[in-house]
Order: sequence, then structure tokens, then C-alpha cells
Amino acid sequence: MQEIIQITTDKHCGLYDITPQIKALIKKSKVKTGIVNIYVKGATAAIMIQENWDESVQNDVVTLLKKLIPQGVWQHDTQDNNGDSHLKAGLIGPSETIPVINSEPGLSTWQNIFLCEFDGPRKSRSIAVTILSDS
Repeated sequence: MQEIIQITTDKHCGLYDITPQIKALIKKSKVKTGIVNIYVKGATAAIMIQENWDESVQNDVVTLLKKLIPQGVWQHDTQDNNGDSHLKAGLIGPSETIPVINSEPGLSTWQNIFLCEFDGPRKSRSIAVTILSDS
């Protein structure tokens, strides 16, 4: 099964929890055991598994990436001023693959799935969710 979900972002850089949408798609697929792949379409966004307890870790991720990869100093900035967004997205990566265990994503208590926006806000980010069964 494969579906595209759309996410609206309201920050230039931020993490958006998409775990509920992924869980709903796994339930819809009726897959009990298999894998789910989450892939964001776009060169300035990424997918990350991260702690979900509170926003401090998510905010720390954004702060770290801003410190490691500052805005306004990259060759690509002369074209559309988002060189840092491309580098951040490339560093994190566009996808995650997670086992499906008993019709649930195989995440720990403290893990959730996040869309990482590095060039927002955006009206729509397209995320391809592919669910494969082991049978």
C-alpha cells in the first residue's frame, strides 16, 4: 500500500510530528508484520525519528542544525537564499524505514516520526508512505 500525505508547516525550521498519520495508515493497510517507509518529497525537508516526550529535544535539534549550518554563507544562497536548508535536509535524509510489529510502527515509548522543515513555512509538504507486508 502507498499513500501520499500532505503536511502544512508554519515555521522556517521546525519538527512536525506525523506519527498519528503513519499509525492510521498502518491500521488502514491491515499489515500486521512488515515495514513502513516514510519519504518526504523535496530537497529542503527531511524525516527523523526523535524523542516525543516534550518539545525540548525537537527544539534542540533545530538549534544544533542552525549552529552547525548557518544561513547566508553558502554558494547556493546566491540563487534562492536557502543553501542551509538543502544542507540540513541532506544531513538528516529524506526517509526512515520502520518495522511494523503487531500492526503498529516498531517505535519505542519515547520515539515518534517527524517531518523536519528547513525551508518553510510551506502550504504543503508531500510525504510518500509505503507499507509492505512480510506475506
